[in-house]
Amino acid sequence: MHREASEAATVVAAQWDANAASLAALGARLRAHPPRVVVTLARGSSDHAATYAKYLVETRTRLPTASAAPSVSSLYGVDPELRDCLVIAISQSGRSPDLLAAVAAAKRGGALVVALCNEVDTPLAQLADCSVPLCAGPELSVAATKSFIASLAALAHLVAAWTADRTLLEQVHAMPQALDEAWRLDWGAALPVLAPAQHLYAIGRGLGLAIAQEAALKCKETCGLHAEAHSGAEVRHGPFALPGRDFPALVLAQDDAALPGLTALAAELAGRGVPTLIAGAHAAGAIELPTLRVPGVLAPIALAPSLYRLLVQLAIARGHDPDRPPHLRKVTETL
Repeated sequence: MHREASEAATVVAAQWDANAASLAALGARLRAHPPRVVVTLARGSSDHAATYAKYLVETRTRLPTASAAPSVSSLYGVDPELRDCLVIAISQSGRSPDLLAAVAAAKRGGALVVALCNEVDTPLAQLADCSVPLCAGPELSVAATKSFIASLAALAHLVAAWTADRTLLEQVHAMPQALDEAWRLDWGAALPVLAPAQHLYAIGRGLGLAIAQEAALKCKETCGLHAEAHSGAEVRHGPFALPGRDFPALVLAQDDAALPGLTALAAELAGRGVPTLIAGAHAAGAIELPTLRVPGVLAPIALAPSLYRLLVQLAIARGHDPDRPPHLRKVTETL
């Protein structure tokens, strides 16, 4: 897991070179024939990338973007009506049976299907109208790391090409250097808080909700730490009652409109005596984890390497093998 996460910068650089021409063509196609809505299809870490896609597409194109439930097609046999819609299917393996069934149903329903997957010769890539290789290479650890980062980078590249946003294109092109620098940041200050914990809230909002979801999943998957992800807005509706001295919070922020609310939330939690960690901002009483200055739209991508490096350390500190979580395997073949 440590080695694979460290390769993210190289992966994203290779991905840019491999996909620049095809994504430019896809972007031109989407501008010429705009979809009615955008639908994402994914599970696990890929569905967290789909959360990022939702906020990215909606804020940059104003098109409604929703996460589809693959079981509607794979389990209940219903083909959704998706005429003139764009479906973005995200899968590291490209082989999950329920995702393939949902993509086939989407095509029958009239959708344009774009697939983001790690291998170009997978069933998903072959089924899609347009395949965007993640270029992550072999990923042997059960926990997806570099392929998740590659998914976020590919989505940012796709939306930048779609909207013909030269500034965003240049920022995405520069991400490999940021990823390399982010990998070198030390989040070790979080270990004394998280190593003895039994529960954790990972909190983000907007574009950053995806990295909070990813943090919570990886804590469960690799560290044996029960963690739940919440929006900085939704956490106040009920879940806010639980954190305390033995129930820490990890706040993951980005420099955009969500920043003031997340900073205030972190300060409030710390003021209640909750051990609070914050990345991407400063909050009174919270333990600040070092981060890079990057545009808010790309901050979730830059947070991921630092997070993964911490979680490898945390897993080992808690006596877990991050590469071999119990009862899990690399390809989850949900029917």
